[in-house]
Amino acid sequence: MENLKSSDITLRVGLDDKGIPKRLTWKADDNPNKDEFIESKAFLVSMFDKETKDTMKIDLWTTDFQVDEMNRFMYQTLKGLADTYHNATKNTKLANDMQKFVDYFAEEAKIFEKQ
Repeated sequence: MENLKSSDITLRVGLDDKGIPKRLTWKADDNPNKDEFIESKAFLVSMFDKETKDTMKIDLWTTDFQVDEMNRFMYQTLKGLADTYHNATKNTKLANDMQKFVDYFAEEAKIFEKQ
């Protein structure tokens, strides 16, 4: 096995008595404040399995995560996915098509009206 540098990312989920996420925090070895957990209201994690070629997902959000926050989170995530797709594949046409949906989503969710 190759001698690779590694970095751990830790996700911590605080649950209420019904198993519902109440507090989400994370920390990473490469973060300048690597010993401190940083609070978040939601996270989405997707991993592509090398063997099965399936995507495994963990999608969690806290009970105080508001709908307008979820809309903004989804908008930023979708925008990031379009950028990532383009960077990874250089498929400008599909990336632009994805971005058109992102723009449509922002309009329908009224992302920019509340500024």
